[in-house]
Amino acid sequence: MSVFYKGLSLTAVFCAAALFFSSCGVDLNGSEKRSKQIFAMDTIVELTVYGKNAEQAIESAAAKITELEAELSATKADSAVSKINSALGADVTVSDNVKAPLLAALDISSKSKGAFDITVFPFVKAWGFVSKEYRVPGKDELSRLQDFVGFKKIEINGNAVSVPNGTEIDLGGIAKGYTSQCVCDILKESGVTGAVISLGGNAQTVGGKPDGSKWRIAVCDPDDPDNGTIGSLAVDETAVVTSGGYQRFFESGGKKYHHIINPSTGYPSESGLKSVTVVCADGTYADGLSTALFVLGLDDALAYRKSHGGFDAVFVSDDGTITITSGLKGLFTPAQGRQFSLYED
Repeated sequence: MSVFYKGLSLTAVFCAAALFFSSCGVDLNGSEKRSKQIFAMDTIVELTVYGKNAEQAIESAAAKITELEAELSATKADSAVSKINSALGADVTVSDNVKAPLLAALDISSKSKGAFDITVFPFVKAWGFVSKEYRVPGKDELSRLQDFVGFKKIEINGNAVSVPNGTEIDLGGIAKGYTSQCVCDILKESGVTGAVISLGGNAQTVGGKPDGSKWRIAVCDPDDPDNGTIGSLAVDETAVVTSGGYQRFFESGGKKYHHIINPSTGYPSESGLKSVTVVCADGTYADGLSTALFVLGLDDALAYRKSHGGFDAVFVSDDGTITITSGLKGLFTPAQGRQFSLYED
């Protein structure tokens, strides 16, 4: 068995140069600049902030990231999520920091007809993506676990949350997006003029670049995520989140098994897509949607957008075909030698 556990590649072109753990200075346009790098949520988080209050803002943002990780992690024994999973069906009172991403997750689950489902944690563990002891579970095992999976099993009454005994939630598919959104809110309240948050495969921007130009975000090539891109996006204040089978996977018997599980089968999704990049004003929804659309596949993902709207996307199919939605017309620049199709609504 061959195992590949890949951290998500940096997606922001402006972060191509290495950032020091903590640095400060003044950019060419005279704006105070502060950068900080921390490790949280199993990935490297990079923050770059511009403005008069940059230093104070970035420290507040870093503290918020640490706070949210402690509450939202499914693997920390004392987290709110772990308490819900181990409560044997009893109610657990949670903070708004936990309730908010839960409600967003359930909304996406309902609209995607279960393509996104935070109760797949038993499946994720069975495949070894939590313990790192990778294995291919048998059909009978997955069939038994299916009884515990289903977003409708989650009960939320006020700030009381419960799941049936045996059902377990994992906010990993939406927690980074919620975190980046919270960080953006903090930075805005601090009065910064511009900022970039890179949280694994999630990039989110605040305000504008000091020189007045658009932020430029690279979209990883799923066949060469460490070195290649399929193109870049020119954006203003928004979130850009990518989900793909290349991010975490192992190989067994000559077959590749990635970490994005189809809730209806218990197996890694085989939807015909290699990656999905979502562009959305809300980081929480961008994160959850990137997973939901990946599981849905191209046709159903485009149908979802037609029905619900609120985002644009870049899809890379298994054959390498690139499809972008209409809102990205003129904003997506393909890498040299790449072509793409524009989906007109």
